[in-house]
Amino acid sequence: MPAPIRLRELIRTIRTARTQAEEREMIQKECAAIRSSFREEDNTYRCRNVAKLLYMHMLGYPAHFGQLECLKLIASQKFTDKRIGYLGAMLLLDERQDVHLLMTNCIKNDLNHSTQFVQGLALCTLGCMGSSEMCRDLAGEVEKLLKTSNSYLRKKAALCAVHVIRKVPELMEMFLPATKNLLNEKNHGVLHTSVVLLTEMCERSPDMLAHFRKLVPQLVRILKNLIMSGYSPEHDVSGISDPFLQVRILRLLRILGRNDDDSSEAMNDILAQVATNTETSKNVGNAILYETVLTIMDIKSESGLRVLAINILGRFLLNNDKNIRYVALTSLLKTVQTDHNAVQRHRSTIVDCLKDLDVSIKRRAMELSFALVNGNNIRGMMKELLYFLDSCEPEFKADCASGIFLAAEKYAPSKRWHIDTIMRVLTTAGSYVRDDAVPNLIQLITNSVEMHAYTVQRLYKAILGDYSQQPLVQVAAWCIGEYGDLLVSGQCEEEEPIQVTEDEVLDILESVLISNMSTSVTRGYALTAIMKLSTRFTCTVNRIKKVVSIYGSSIDVELQQRAVEYNALFKKYDHMRSALLERMPVMEKVTTNGPTEIVQTNGETEPAPLETKPPPTGPQPTSQANDLLDLLGGNDITPVIPTVPTSKPASAGGELLDLLGDINLTGSPAAAATPSSVPQISQPPFLLDGLSSQPLFNDITTGIPSITAYSKNGLKIEFTFERSNTNPSVTVITIQASNSTELDMTDFVFQAAVPKTFQLQLLSPSSSIVPAFNTGTITQVIKVLNPQKQQLRMRIKLTYNHKGSAMQDLAEVNNFPPQSWQ
Repeated sequence: MPAPIRLRELIRTIRTARTQAEEREMIQKECAAIRSSFREEDNTYRCRNVAKLLYMHMLGYPAHFGQLECLKLIASQKFTDKRIGYLGAMLLLDERQDVHLLMTNCIKNDLNHSTQFVQGLALCTLGCMGSSEMCRDLAGEVEKLLKTSNSYLRKKAALCAVHVIRKVPELMEMFLPATKNLLNEKNHGVLHTSVVLLTEMCERSPDMLAHFRKLVPQLVRILKNLIMSGYSPEHDVSGISDPFLQVRILRLLRILGRNDDDSSEAMNDILAQVATNTETSKNVGNAILYETVLTIMDIKSESGLRVLAINILGRFLLNNDKNIRYVALTSLLKTVQTDHNAVQRHRSTIVDCLKDLDVSIKRRAMELSFALVNGNNIRGMMKELLYFLDSCEPEFKADCASGIFLAAEKYAPSKRWHIDTIMRVLTTAGSYVRDDAVPNLIQLITNSVEMHAYTVQRLYKAILGDYSQQPLVQVAAWCIGEYGDLLVSGQCEEEEPIQVTEDEVLDILESVLISNMSTSVTRGYALTAIMKLSTRFTCTVNRIKKVVSIYGSSIDVELQQRAVEYNALFKKYDHMRSALLERMPVMEKVTTNGPTEIVQTNGETEPAPLETKPPPTGPQPTSQANDLLDLLGGNDITPVIPTVPTSKPASAGGELLDLLGDINLTGSPAAAATPSSVPQISQPPFLLDGLSSQPLFNDITTGIPSITAYSKNGLKIEFTFERSNTNPSVTVITIQASNSTELDMTDFVFQAAVPKTFQLQLLSPSSSIVPAFNTGTITQVIKVLNPQKQQLRMRIKLTYNHKGSAMQDLAEVNNFPPQSWQ
C-alpha cells in the first residue's frame, strides 16, 4: 500500500471542501483507508492514522474504531507513539467503556518509567479519564510521585490526586502526608496545583478542613509575597504577579475562614492589602478583586473590611465591561440583607443600571432595587421603578409590577399614595399583573373610607375610552358600582370634582359590556356594577332594568345567569334589592394559626351557594355535573368554603339561594353583600343553620371508625368523625395530614366539595407546613350538614410545595362509614 497522507495534508484537503457533502465524502474515503491500514496491522503508520482519526473526531465524525489502536500505541516503547496513544485514549475513551480497563497496567508501568515525560503522560491520562477502579489501583503510584523532588511530576501528580479524590473520596487520607511540604515549594506550578488539591480536600471533608486551618498563616505569607514581589517575567500577567495563583489562594482562604474566628482574624490584614493595592485598570486585577470581595463576605471579617468590599463592587458598577457590572450586581444582591446600609450608598448607581441595554443587567438591577426599598426611600425608589415599568421590555413587566405591589403594601407612607401607585401600575402594565392584584386593590380601596370619592373619580377618568388594561377596568367597574353616588354628587375633596351624570356613568359601563377587549370576567364586573347602581341612582332605574333584561339571553352563560338572577330581583324581590345591594362593609382579613375560622371577606366573594359547572374539557351528564361541586382553584382563595343548599323551598329565602348561586370565588363580580347586611326577617331560619361561626354544638358522639382518605407521595390524610347529639344532621370531620418523606411540605392547602344536598364548612388548618418524617400533623375541621341523611361523598383538592416543586392532586372520598351519615 502507498504511504498514507500526512495529517497536515488531510487538514488542508478537508478545508478545501466547498460543501458539507464534499467534506463527508473526503472523510469517508480517508476513514476507509485508515480501516484498511488497521486491519493489516501496519505498525509503521499507526501513529499517523490515529492522529488523523483524532482530527476527524474533533470535527464530529465517528472514530470509535480507533480505540484499540490507541491502546497499542500506549504499549509501544516510542515516546511519539505513547503521546498520540494517550491523547487518543483521553478523547475516545471514558469510564463507561470497559476497554479503558485494559490500559490500567500500561499506565502503572509508565508511572514507574524512568523518563519524566512518559510519567507525565500517564498522570495526565489518569487525571483526565481514570475510573474509580483505575484510581483505586493506581493511587499508590500517584502518592509516590507526589513526594518526588521533581517539580514537573509533582504538579501533575497533585492534579491527578484531585481526580482520584473526586472518584474515590475514601482515599483522601492517603495523600495527607504528601501535602505537608507542598506549600514550601518555590515552583509556582507546584504551588498552584497544591492549593487546588488542598481546596478539594477541604471541601470534601470537615476533618481535613479543621486540619488545614493551621496553614492559614503560611497561605497569607505566600499571598503577601506575591503582591509585594517585583516584576517577574515568567509569572507576570498585565503587571500582576501570577494572578491565577492569587485567585486560588483567595478561594482556599475563603473556605478555611468560613465560620472560624481565628482564621478570619489572621487573614483580615492581607485581604485589606490585596483590596487596596491591586490595579483595577486591567481585567486581571478585577478578577483578583472579585475573589477578594467574595472571601471578605464569606468569612467573619471586620465591618470596615466589608464596607471596603462593597465599595469595590460599587466601583465595578461604573466599569464599561458588562460582565463586570453583572458580577457586581449579583454579588450586591447576595450581600444586601447582611450589609444593607453599605449597599444603600450605591443606590443611585444601581438605579442607573436599570437603563442599561443589556437585559441581564437590567434584571439584576431591578431585583437589587427592590431589595433596597425601605420606608425612608419608598417615594424616590418607586418613582424610578415606575419609570422603568413604563419603558422596560414586556418580559420584565410582570416581575416589576409584582415587586412594586409588595413594596407599596409594606412601606406605603399613606393610603392615597398606595392607591395612586397601584393605579399607576395597572394603567401602565395592567395586562401583566398577577391575578390577586384586583382583589387586593379592591380591599385596599374599601378599607380607605375617606378615599372613596377620590378613588372612584380617578378610576372613572382612567378608563374613559380605554379598556385595554383589563384589571384596571375591573377595579374601576367595581368601584363605580359601589361608590357611583359619590361620583355623581361630586364630593371629592382631594382634587377638583368632575361633573358626571348618571347616564354618563351607565354609558361607560355599557361600553365595557360591549367592548371587544372586555373579557368574560370584566363583563361580569360591569353588569354587577350596573345592578348595584340601581340602588345608588334614582333617575336611571328603568334603563338599568332594560340592560339587565337584555343580557338575560347572552351567549355567555356566566353573564346570562347573573342577568337572569338580577332580573328576578327586580320582578319578584324588589323589596329585598336595597338590602342585598347595599354598600360593602370594611373588609376583614384575619389569619390565625389555631383551628379557628378565618374570616376574609372580599368584594367578589360572599358566602353564597356554589352551583355546579361542567368542566370545559367535554360534556358531562347533567346529573353528574349537578351532584359534585367543582373544586375551587386559585391562590387568592382562603380555604373556607361555606356552602348552602340550592334547592328551592317555597319561601322567599329559598328563592334567594338560587338568585345568589354560581358566584365565582376567584374574583368575578358578586351581586350580594355579606350575610350580615341582609335583613334577618327575610332570611329563613334554616338557611345557615349549623354553619355559623359560633360553635355548632356542645354534646359530641364519638366511636365512629376513622378512614384513610388519601395516601400518595408520602402524604397521608386521615378522617376521624364525631356526631352532634343536639343536631344529629351535623357531622364533624377532623382531618389529620402527615408527611413520611424527608423534607417538609409547605404552603399546604386542603379544599373540599360535596353534592348540593349537603352543606359544608371548612375551618382554618392548624398550620400550613406538614413536618417531615411523621414528626407532626396538620389538623383541620370540616363541618357537614346532612339533613336528608344521604350517603356522604366528597371531592378533595390538595396543593403544597415539596422539594422546590408545586404539587397538586385531586381525589374522591367515597368510603365514609355509615355511622358518619346515617
